[in-house]
Amino acid sequence: MQGNLPPEAQEKIEELQDLQEQAQQLAEQKQSTQTSLTEAQSALDAMEDIDEDSTMYREIGEILVETDYETAYDDLEEKVDTLGMRAERFDSQEEKVQQQFEELQQELQQMLQGGAGGGPAGMGPGGPGAGGA
Repeated sequence: MQGNLPPEAQEKIEELQDLQEQAQQLAEQKQSTQTSLTEAQSALDAMEDIDEDSTMYREIGEILVETDYETAYDDLEEKVDTLGMRAERFDSQEEKVQQQFEELQQELQQMLQGGAGGGPAGMGPGGPGAGGA
């Protein structure tokens, strides 16, 4: 079907496909960040039940290094904050990509109205994040 489309429409379809790829990459990065955030928050919560005088170790590369409770707690707290901010940035980027996708999809539909009829195959409603990300 794409061979019958005007070059401008083909270009819009390619841009839509690029945005879909970008949205997929963002979703994967966001999921990874959310997983890390959940793990760090769980570790931070678990530290609440640990005696502050306990010997603690942190992993640095391939080795474990002794550390004190306060340093470990502060480092985990900082990690949770950083990961939380990163997750928020991914939310913002996803919204931006979704908006770009919808605008581009509208432009393509307007371009095709009165001509080929219907949208391109595989570009149903919902945009790049549809189907649960």
